[in-house]
Amino acid sequence: MANSAQARKRARQAVKQNAHNSSLRSEYRTAVKNVRKAVDAGDKAAAQAAFAKAQSVIDSIADKKIVHKNKAARHKSRLSASVKAMVA
Repeated sequence: MANSAQARKRARQAVKQNAHNSSLRSEYRTAVKNVRKAVDAGDKAAAQAAFAKAQSVIDSIADKKIVHKNKAARHKSRLSASVKAMVA
C-alpha cells in the first residue's frame, strides 16, 4: 500500500487513468469488430462505412499510445484488405 501522500495520489490517478484507457481500448475493439461483422455479412457498403469510422478510432487510440502504432497500422491494413477483397 502507498505510504506517502505522493504515492497515494499517484495510486488514485492510476485508477482513474486505467478506467479511461480501458474505455478507449473497448471503443477500439468494438470498431474493429463492427468492420469484421459487416465483412462477414457480405455487405460491402456497410463494411466500407464501418471501416471509415474504425480508421479514425484506430488512429486516435494509436496517437494516445494506448495501443502501439504498428499494431494500429496492422489492424487498419488487414481490415482494409478484407473490405477490398469483398465482391461487389
